[in-house]
Amino acid sequence: MRKGQNPAKFVKDVARPQRITAALLNYIPFLSGFYAETLDVLKVCLESMRKDAGLPFDLLVFDNGSCPEVRDFLLQEKENGRIQYLILAEKNMGKGGAWNVMLAGAPSEIIAYTDSDVLFSPNWLSRSVEILEAFPNVGMVTARPFRTPPEFLESTLKWARENAKLEEGQFIPWETFLEFNLSLGQTEEENKKVYAETKDWRIQYKGVTAMAGASHWQFTAYKSTLQQFLPFDMDKPMGQVRQLDKRMNEAGLLRLMVSDPLAMNLSNTLGYLRGELKESGKAKSRKRASLKRRVLELGPIKKMLLAAYNKIFNWYYS
Repeated sequence: MRKGQNPAKFVKDVARPQRITAALLNYIPFLSGFYAETLDVLKVCLESMRKDAGLPFDLLVFDNGSCPEVRDFLLQEKENGRIQYLILAEKNMGKGGAWNVMLAGAPSEIIAYTDSDVLFSPNWLSRSVEILEAFPNVGMVTARPFRTPPEFLESTLKWARENAKLEEGQFIPWETFLEFNLSLGQTEEENKKVYAETKDWRIQYKGVTAMAGASHWQFTAYKSTLQQFLPFDMDKPMGQVRQLDKRMNEAGLLRLMVSDPLAMNLSNTLGYLRGELKESGKAKSRKRASLKRRVLELGPIKKMLLAAYNKIFNWYYS
């Protein structure tokens, strides 16, 4: 038998969520080896996204089965009022499983999703929402320009040719292009060729400029749009995330990016903030070039190449 009346009956109103939920997905199984710096990366990510985002938001964090030290940190952030919604999964559900919970459960009209290794610059959110609201039929907006697979841009470019001003060229500066690709473990040397052989598409619509392209590692979208693509069926903890890019393109939705680099991939270290990224890219290029020279100097390979060269020389001058 109930004793007394529930005090909640006398509460006159309830808290309302912000219009935007920033949703962060995190996974740090231990703090050594590959993951040695990842808790520090997470802390930097959280601080940067909160600092002058340009618009207010509630923060939702989904932790995908991390170690106790990381969970304790997140619980403390929640206790301090710095995380509004915290979900601690017992096991790693993979990115698809986490997305199914996050993108369906976020209480706001707009969701700004991010992986936990992204460094944000001021106004990253306001600039993303500006594009989201200015362009029609937008699927997702990423807060950094970079070159994305052209097969996922077909719907965006088709719409832009018919409804907006579309320019084709190399609009992403070399340094901006390079710093992002170096963060993915690539070398400066190999990126020179890629940069020269690829291009960008810049779109202007109603006084707002965007770049064609977007990506699953960070994006802002309407919740109602994202729900069209749920659930995701991914049977691996990583990979398969281009399901979202592919489905949006096939649905005829626009995939866009801001024109300035307002988000940067840190990966698993703070090396970018320590200025190590570019030197690492040059060192990798030198290492690969040195390895190539050593391979070519091997006796059998050198003999085979010289024989081939001699044949070509004789054919050409015969």
